[in-house]
Amino acid sequence: MSEAVDLAEKFAAITEHWRPKVAARMNGQDLRLVKVQGVFPWHRHADAEEMFLVWKGVFRVEFRDRVVEIGPGQMIVVPRGVEHRTAADEEAEVLIFEPSEVINTGDAEVSEFTAPHGVVI
Repeated sequence: MSEAVDLAEKFAAITEHWRPKVAARMNGQDLRLVKVQGVFPWHRHADAEEMFLVWKGVFRVEFRDRVVEIGPGQMIVVPRGVEHRTAADEEAEVLIFEPSEVINTGDAEVSEFTAPHGVVI
């Protein structure tokens, strides 16, 4: 991809929560865009870190011992193997950077939160 990507346009095309869409791929990594609202299930990714960057709204990452809340322009990296869940009281828009093979629900059971893998927007 060597074209400019309009993130606002891409986010406007997303109509569901908790279903990341691939906006770009590079070096075995995906840049995924997701709209979130509510609480995501507890899970972990044994072999991959995840980076969350807030584009719009307020987003939190909950760990068993603390909660980290981030807003637009802020990011957090969840280390591999660390149990966590994500949440937003109001709708938020988040960019996720992670290896292309990562399933969004990690080791949690398949549920309505499990996004189809590799959907490009």
